Amino acid sequence: MDLDQLLTIMTKQGASDLHIKPTRPPLLRMNGKLLPLKTDPLKLEEIGKMVDKILSPPQKRKLEEQMSVDLGYGVPGVARFRGNIFMQRGNLAACFRRIPFEIMAIEDLDLPKVLLDFCKMPMGLVLVTGPTGSGKSTTLAALIKFIAATRPVHVITIEDPMEFLFSDSMASISQREIGTDTNAFQQALVNAMRQDPDVIMVGEMRDPDTIGTVITAAETGHLVFSTLHTNSATQTIDRILDSFPVDQQAQVRAQLAQVLKAVVSMKLVQRRDGEGRIAALEIMRNSPKIAKSIEEGKTSELHEELESSVGYYRMQSMNQSLLALLVHSDITYEEAMEQSPDPEDLSLKLRKMFPNLETQGGDMSTSDFAEIQELQQFRKLYEEQEIKTQERLAEKEEDAARLSGMLEDRDQAIRDLEGRMDEMKREVERMRGEYTRLKDEAQQKMDKLMDRIRELNQRLAGGGGDKKSGIFR
Repeated sequence: MDLDQLLTIMTKQGASDLHIKPTRPPLLRMNGKLLPLKTDPLKLEEIGKMVDKILSPPQKRKLEEQMSVDLGYGVPGVARFRGNIFMQRGNLAACFRRIPFEIMAIEDLDLPKVLLDFCKMPMGLVLVTGPTGSGKSTTLAALIKFIAATRPVHVITIEDPMEFLFSDSMASISQREIGTDTNAFQQALVNAMRQDPDVIMVGEMRDPDTIGTVITAAETGHLVFSTLHTNSATQTIDRILDSFPVDQQAQVRAQLAQVLKAVVSMKLVQRRDGEGRIAALEIMRNSPKIAKSIEEGKTSELHEELESSVGYYRMQSMNQSLLALLVHSDITYEEAMEQSPDPEDLSLKLRKMFPNLETQGGDMSTSDFAEIQELQQFRKLYEEQEIKTQERLAEKEEDAARLSGMLEDRDQAIRDLEGRMDEMKREVERMRGEYTRLKDEAQQKMDKLMDRIRELNQRLAGGGGDKKSGIFR
């Protein structure tokens, strides 16, 4: 069986990883568990042929010199894979991570929509952290895909090896692979500054030089995404600071307080129905208090601040995320307690919200859903309260509409009255005009009458010798 056949079987069965090593059958990671294929154990010669087929001469030299090499490999029509070939017990072994051709969206991954807010930022540093296999690369790919579809910018990705393949959309995307397109992360980042980038995605911050250059890139007006193998926001800040000498840490704290926009720490947990896994996330955003705590080196205060900023900043701790998954019946109580970084704190949160939850030792097996039903009842009560609130709002809107109608009727009555007043004014002006006309006509008649009288008087005066002439004599 050759490597392409193994990778095809892996893809068809929905496995995330393939492990190959001598004297054992190939192992597939299914929903977080390693399961062997029902085949014969692999021989050293078989693994040597598989490896020799996919490694380039430079990669073979690197394997000989460093005993390990990363690479990207694709099977046409199947998927892309991120591989690592390494030595163990003096023999070759390998591990391959499956990378689907299709990049999923944030909604398809059941991730909080607040992550999309980070894609709209003009500048700053956003870190996605978590252990190996926690979904960091998939989440970063979803964020870059959203940027590519919504922003007319230039995106540069620097990866070792290249994983997801992006297509240009509204954005232009340049993908650079360590060992193929550039020699090192730090060198690629320095060169990226001359390539007119708006958004930079660095596959991993592996060393102080890369970390320092990433921070500088974020300071100089770029939006930078990267990853770290840490489990929480507090651990992420401490890991970055510990990468630098003590005399530089104060400066780095000041820089981080300004440029760090968000830390998203991820963990994949088993779904209740057994159909795959779902992400639990700790989300920290750079609020004024968070920035002050980072600058003053008070990283122990970060956890309390992000737990108290759920409403306004939409932050959350890992326990709060596990609690939300538990309330929505996505995971079991046992899984939540097992995956919690602080089970006692999670237990306390549960007892505060649901006092009867742990009266039987927190037993919430698949055969006993009593406590889950209680959680669902609380959700039902909330939904009923929301319906009542909507009904009250509807009543208020009806009252507002009624008052608005009354005001409109009053305004119409005022407009009608003003119209009648205007009509009366026009009637008064017409009557005044008529009065003036009649007055003028009467005056004209009087004038004519007086002229006639004078005319008659003159005639009488000139008609005979009578001295008493005139009509009144």
